[in-house]
Amino acid sequence: MKSFFHAVAFLTRLPVPKLSSAQEDWLKSAPYYPFVGLIIGGLLVACASLLSPYLSAPVVAVLTLMVWVYITGGLHLDGWMDLADGLGSYRSREEVLRIMKDSRVGAMGVTAAILLLLLKATLLYELIIEGLHTWLLLLPIAGRLFLVISMRCWPYLSTQGLGHGMREKIDRWKLGLGFIITCIVSFGVCGMIGVVALLITLLAGWWMAHRIVKRLGGLTGDGYGALVEGCETACALFLLLTWRWIG
Repeated sequence: MKSFFHAVAFLTRLPVPKLSSAQEDWLKSAPYYPFVGLIIGGLLVACASLLSPYLSAPVVAVLTLMVWVYITGGLHLDGWMDLADGLGSYRSREEVLRIMKDSRVGAMGVTAAILLLLLKATLLYELIIEGLHTWLLLLPIAGRLFLVISMRCWPYLSTQGLGHGMREKIDRWKLGLGFIITCIVSFGVCGMIGVVALLITLLAGWWMAHRIVKRLGGLTGDGYGALVEGCETACALFLLLTWRWIG
């Protein structure tokens, strides 16, 4: 449980018991990320379900998105903006990495964040207006499952970053268990539509990660954050497309 609380504290603003000071507990926290996604998803479902009887779907969608950003503290959104600034500069690899480390946000980062939030709000609206509130549960889980996959499958560039040393603690059994549990949750909430959408999302995440690694030679914390945001958004999009195709 100590590693689980480290995962909750890192990925959310939610209160947790006093964290263990042991470095080993922190390094072992990554496999719990999908379970943190389950908690975030549950809060999104609760928010949308409680507000829907009283407010219009567009308002509920925006308020749910605001809760989503607040719960995560904008952690992954920051990575999305930094990656957009870096890759959008069309500079050399070294310059891209330097730009991504800069705490200031450029025009590309702001533009990318605005477009992403607009798309997320619209997708939430579409799910809510169709009465698919419970499907929101899957979005944060999918994003954090792929976060663990990307940590295991591609090298981490920084030797000083928070993710250093975590890759070795993510064995195939833990990764496989997280994938199976996510598939079960997807099927339980959305049926086969959820499983299909999840698999397509993971493929989209793989493509995105491959493109980043091809450009930079590995992943950084910003890359991880961007992958979470990209997979969450892709999952909502594929859920809608799959539901309208199969359903």
